Amino acid sequence: MALSISRRVLRSFGSLSGFGRCGDSSSRTSQSFRASHDLHGHVSGDCLFSAESSSFIKGVVSSLAYRRLSTSNVTSESTGGSFPSDLLSPKNVVTLQREIGLCQDLVIPVTDFHNEDRGLMVLAGDVFDVPIRKDIIHRVVRWQLAKRQQGTHSTKTISEVSGTGRKPYRQKGTGRARHGTLRGPQFRGGAVMHGPKPRSHAFKLNKKVRRLGLKIALSARAAEGKLLVFEDLEVPTHKTKNIVNYVNEMENTKKLLVVDGGPINEKLKLATQNLHYVNVLPSIGLNVYSILQHDTLVMSRDAVNKIVERMHTPIKR
Repeated sequence: MALSISRRVLRSFGSLSGFGRCGDSSSRTSQSFRASHDLHGHVSGDCLFSAESSSFIKGVVSSLAYRRLSTSNVTSESTGGSFPSDLLSPKNVVTLQREIGLCQDLVIPVTDFHNEDRGLMVLAGDVFDVPIRKDIIHRVVRWQLAKRQQGTHSTKTISEVSGTGRKPYRQKGTGRARHGTLRGPQFRGGAVMHGPKPRSHAFKLNKKVRRLGLKIALSARAAEGKLLVFEDLEVPTHKTKNIVNYVNEMENTKKLLVVDGGPINEKLKLATQNLHYVNVLPSIGLNVYSILQHDTLVMSRDAVNKIVERMHTPIKR
């Protein structure tokens, strides 16, 4: 087989002389580079490789194999203390973050108010790992705020204002503007024209969009690491200091939303009712606006199961 070898290829092979120093590869490498020096004078034309040239190629391949880098992380525990710990970097190894929005099931640890390990729980990917869409969140929040607006604003029309219906003065001869009543909108204490009346500000939003908004809010908290799952929400006493101490132990937590599966425990209700930064809701009342108002979401295992069941229930048309 005839091959053409350039000086650049030979120089690149010559730079690998320092890597073939392990076992039998040293002899192969020396043979390969002797063969390269023999072939160096014949690079101007084509040459036919012999058995010596085949050993040259094997030596290059073996030397390239030793250039592979190890991807394992060395720690003092993994080496059994044989590697000096002072030579290891104290920095934590940066791991790649998972890609959000792939609808993959999530495994999250379960704990309680005593910070005890209560096992693991699998969160449904189609509820807690959906793509984040700010436009859907915006629509759902506007729908919630408009629906809860009371709409009790009211003004009085000219027929509702208290006052006489007598003409204030005659039509002609006074030099003043013509008026037939003092209850008009141009007079002090008169009516308001085209003012607000009691009405509902609610507008229609499709159930699919509302359900998707709740999924996005839950997925955002799970992606931020601000979703905690408790085995239950049982507290030892109704004292507020227990909840205060627990919240103080949490990092980067300013407002806490606690969600239970059924009716709220009476002790938990008494312990949190005097804290403006801790709110408690049943799972049936969980909504997008409440999740956005609190930076940390704590859910019981029962609440997670009921939310997933609610999200998987077919929509009645």
